[in-house]
Amino acid sequence: MIPINDENPTERPPLITWTLLIGCVLVFFWQLTLDSQALLHVVYGLGFVPAVLLQGARLPEDVQVVAPWMTVFTSQFLHGGWLHLISNMLFLYVFANNVEDAMGHGRFLVFYLLGGAVAALGHGLFAPGSEVPMIGASGAISAVLGAYLLLHPSSRITVLIPLGLILYPARLPAAAVLVLWFVIQLFQALLTPPDQPGVAFLAHVAGFAAGVALLFVFKRRDVRLLQ
Repeated sequence: MIPINDENPTERPPLITWTLLIGCVLVFFWQLTLDSQALLHVVYGLGFVPAVLLQGARLPEDVQVVAPWMTVFTSQFLHGGWLHLISNMLFLYVFANNVEDAMGHGRFLVFYLLGGAVAALGHGLFAPGSEVPMIGASGAISAVLGAYLLLHPSSRITVLIPLGLILYPARLPAAAVLVLWFVIQLFQALLTPPDQPGVAFLAHVAGFAAGVALLFVFKRRDVRLLQ
């Protein structure tokens, strides 16, 4: 299912959501200006490489761009292609504004970055020796989805359901959309070796769980759950 809209208005403009979205897009366009060698250096230097952070593996001096601990944050702004970027930004656009509204701008920014960091570390703990860089906002956005599930499970989400070459629109409860999404990620994580190149499904699972837990820390006191 491809979410395209939800029915929840916000009380405040989602300034951080739009800043993150625009930031990821601008970083991606910067990536497009790099030649293949420079892009490889950026992906390894700013992406999260579990073996570098967790086992002390070293990158060549001309590749290491930031301190290893910072890559759990910098990796969240890199993407591996148009589909990777568009799918992540679509989920961010649909779900993040209401989560930001429930937390406030500053709290949401910390929640988002921390959720993405936990997602990266969750992936890394199962593949600490992996030298495959992990990039993308998926882990942080997974945290947003976990929070949204507790905040607005009854909200109607407009989705497109691909059946063959045709996309059928439907309006479904957020709980149905997000629980199904999580089950698919969990199933894929159980089937996919964590050190294998490709989608880091374990990061999605860890990020979602982090979002559920961190919501209780970061939401405003007057915000009620399960609306």
